Amino acid sequence: MRVGQNPAKQVTTVAQPADVTVTVVNFIPFIGGFYEQSAEVLEYCLQSIWENTDQPFDLMVFDNHSCRPVRELLLDLYEQEKIQYLVLSEKNIGKIGAWNYMFGAAQGSYIAFADNDIYFQKGWLAASLELFEAFPNVGMVTGRPLRTPEVFSSSTLEWGKQQPPGVLETGQFLDWETFWEHALSTGFELKKAQERFRGGQDYRLNFEDKQAYVGSAHFQFLTHKDLLQRIIPLPSKEPMRGERAFDIAVNQLGYLRLTTCEPYVRHIGNRLPGPATQTRRASKGKSLIRRLIWLPGIRHVLLWLHDQIFRLYFHNAE
Repeated sequence: MRVGQNPAKQVTTVAQPADVTVTVVNFIPFIGGFYEQSAEVLEYCLQSIWENTDQPFDLMVFDNHSCRPVRELLLDLYEQEKIQYLVLSEKNIGKIGAWNYMFGAAQGSYIAFADNDIYFQKGWLAASLELFEAFPNVGMVTGRPLRTPEVFSSSTLEWGKQQPPGVLETGQFLDWETFWEHALSTGFELKKAQERFRGGQDYRLNFEDKQAYVGSAHFQFLTHKDLLQRIIPLPSKEPMRGERAFDIAVNQLGYLRLTTCEPYVRHIGNRLPGPATQTRRASKGKSLIRRLIWLPGIRHVLLWLHDQIFRLYFHNAE
């Protein structure tokens, strides 16, 4: 039996979603080891979104079954109204599973995605949106120039080849500092990065007084809600595998995959930038230990051991 009328019926308006939804997927199973600074990195990422996004947006965070301190941190930020949509998953459904949920639920016409270790610089959103406005049939834009496998951007290259001379350029346009910044953050050694830099080439497009590099990356991108509805749901089988299915789908549908020509986003990794990343160099003893553990045989054994321990804890948690 109902007594009286629901007072909510007297409300005549509801909040409307922003035109842009920024989505972040997060997974920090424990604090320590590889994840020692991950909570601080997550806060650093979110703070850069709040401070450096240059137009109204809604923030959606999908937490993929992190440890209690991280969930409490996110709940506190939600209660401060810094996160508009917070999803706390009872189990880890993988990055693709989180994509399927977020991309289906996000209400913005444009949806931006970022891993939880990305730093956004001022102007990132405006620079990305400008490419959607200047180029036709854009599918996704990443906010920094980088070299990605050509096979996932064949539709973009084909479009460029069909344009008048001068629209598509091939050469080495990416500067070493921008290339090395990203390579270092993803664990590349200097020598290997230098070899890749010298041996690679870039594809650049000039159209409607705008420039863009060919290619895009799934650690950060901006896309259309309408396009996502044509792609999701994607198969989700492993926690951190399968992202290429998104790249493949965008390419097969004939959409352009682009990056900005200036670096507006930066991959942080699992350590905060600045002094915190330099502590390992504080003494000669630590430098010696670091050289020893990076010897090929020792390094591979330690990485294998770390992987086995993580799998043991991860599967037990499941």
